[in-house]
Amino acid sequence: MTFTRRDFSSCLLGAGLCSVLPGPALAQGAPTEGVHYVRLVEPAPASAAGKIEVIEFFWYECPHCNAFEPALDAWARRLPDDVAFRRVPVWFREEPFSTQQRLFYTLEALGLVPTLHRKVFLAIHTDRTRLRTAEDLAAFALKNGVDPVQFMTTYNSFAVQSKSQQARQTASAYKIDAVPAMGVQGRYYTNGNLANAGLPPGSVDRMLVVVDALIAKVRQGSRA
Repeated sequence: MTFTRRDFSSCLLGAGLCSVLPGPALAQGAPTEGVHYVRLVEPAPASAAGKIEVIEFFWYECPHCNAFEPALDAWARRLPDDVAFRRVPVWFREEPFSTQQRLFYTLEALGLVPTLHRKVFLAIHTDRTRLRTAEDLAAFALKNGVDPVQFMTTYNSFAVQSKSQQARQTASAYKIDAVPAMGVQGRYYTNGNLANAGLPPGSVDRMLVVVDALIAKVRQGSRA
């Protein structure tokens, strides 16, 4: 239910990705610290001043992230005003992670995340399109009605490179080694395996149940 550094090393990513196994509906009991989520020993910086920050850590080629995206998107649209949600693309090694980190931040800089973020997943997992080089990305932009020159200029910009570096620092602070994963307010961390601990194998969507509970914990100022 998560894609780890070890999975990246063992899967033949160019030929076919690991698949997500369907599972039964999951029980929705109260999440337990140390079982369904962990508390960070050293809190990570939270950038959403005055709000509860929630981060999704993802990788475009991760099949579990692709499967998680529809539920995550629907959940994010219903968040209350005191919660700030953002996505952070991970980096496990230079290629292909660096390229796809910058792809996400290019979409963000151009205001295209609402329209093209999901299409990147579809291109990779449904159309089996490789998005690992500058030429791949320029072709993707052109196919989706975006000026490829503007797209690649933004992709190569200092702002996008800086965002990518910040993403690496954020993931490092949360000690991310698997995706999809979610962090809450720099204090708590969960992923698909943790969220489903003790339950039959199933969907990573249970992370959202855990995150909702952690948001409530932060909101109440609980240290329990």
